Amino acid sequence: MYSKELTKGTLQPIILKLLSEHDKMYGYEITQKVKELTKGKIDISEGALYPILHKLENKKVLETEKVYIGKRIRKYYSVTKSGKHVIEEQTKQINDFIDTLSLIFNPKTS
Repeated sequence: MYSKELTKGTLQPIILKLLSEHDKMYGYEITQKVKELTKGKIDISEGALYPILHKLENKKVLETEKVYIGKRIRKYYSVTKSGKHVIEEQTKQINDFIDTLSLIFNPKTS
């Protein structure tokens, strides 16, 4: 598993990318999907996930839908129209960042 210091700056783009690929997801579902896709190398805690989701909801990048499951309420998150643009920009930025890191950690010898 990667350290929190290493993954901290990538959690928001990861969450947004997942939500862009699904109609809607709830918090626990997001954490489990990240764990599954990364083979357990990235584990998002509730303490890290929900502040990001709430911030994105306040910025109108995400919207929520409450669904009653028995006596419980499940809050689903989905991307707004304006949020799709944010995801495109963050995806470009993270890919550029990865390319930049590879210049340092995997330099090509000429």
